Amino acid sequence: MKKVILNTLVASLFGLLLFIGCDKAVDAEDIDKVVIPEKNVSYGKYIHPVLNLKCATSGCHNDESRAAGYSVNTWSSTRTPGIVNPGDVQTSTLVWVIEGTVAGRNMPPFGYPPLNQNQINGIKQWILEGALNN
Repeated sequence: MKKVILNTLVASLFGLLLFIGCDKAVDAEDIDKVVIPEKNVSYGKYIHPVLNLKCATSGCHNDESRAAGYSVNTWSSTRTPGIVNPGDVQTSTLVWVIEGTVAGRNMPPFGYPPLNQNQINGIKQWILEGALNN
């Protein structure tokens, strides 16, 4: 009986620690509060949530809509030639459209919340660091 109680307590403690240790998922309301570091930018922790919540929405650059012919739902889909050129922000179309340097191709379009400067800088740094799936 003591062994059953002990095993139950250990399993419960493990489950509680696992639950506490999990990061809260970022949602559309708090994505702009996340500060992307200046170096070692993680795709999974910073870039994917920004692209997913700001760009890969219904009617835009998700797998179903594929506006302008591409999606940014996954890391591999960001690797469409010309969209993200690892190590080169100057030739990455993603940078041009989020910075608004191409007339008529500003993203997100009018009426949608724009990326803030920290998000733009984070995406550029991620590209400079090789656009890794990290």
